[in-house]
Amino acid sequence: ETCYAFSTAAQQRSTGDECGPEDPHDEPKHPLSSCTLEHKAIKLEEQVRDLTERYRKALADSENVRRRTQKFVEDAKIFGIQSFCRDLVEVADILEKTTESAAEETEPSNPNTTLKKIYEGLSLIEAKLQSVFAKHGLQKMNPVGGKYDPYDHEIVCHVPAEGMQPGTIALVTQDGYKLHGRTIRHALVGVAVESQE
Repeated sequence: ETCYAFSTAAQQRSTGDECGPEDPHDEPKHPLSSCTLEHKAIKLEEQVRDLTERYRKALADSENVRRRTQKFVEDAKIFGIQSFCRDLVEVADILEKTTESAAEETEPSNPNTTLKKIYEGLSLIEAKLQSVFAKHGLQKMNPVGGKYDPYDHEIVCHVPAEGMQPGTIALVTQDGYKLHGRTIRHALVGVAVESQE
């Protein structure tokens, strides 16, 4: 019995010895697994950050597209009549010249009442037309005395700067127009220059 007990204890010790080396062998498996899990977690966090960043960029791009589209629609509403306005201002030119001619003929010495009525009628039409233009954001430029601006004016001649600052606009040969602040027809102007005497 003693022998059996000894052999059982020896066997247990030897089994323990056999297990002993395995335990240290088994232990690294746990740190390795946790290491792998930590690595995966870090990768997932990076992916989440990357996806979040992409989502934010996509949202920003979408907002930019929405704003651009909205601006495009608003501009289309405002400037959709631009071509029509260009044609109308030519009619306004003819009306203005006709009114000026009628005004020259309607002198106090000329008793022609019919011509006077025609002049008054043309003046009313011209005033009404300019009122309609203003209502829709179309305005005639008044550049005389102002500085020359290549975005608004086109130089057709130079005139001596008699009492005017060189570079300022001395006369207008054709009116310029703006639609909601955008030049749709340049004013043809004469710019004052110093005389070369």
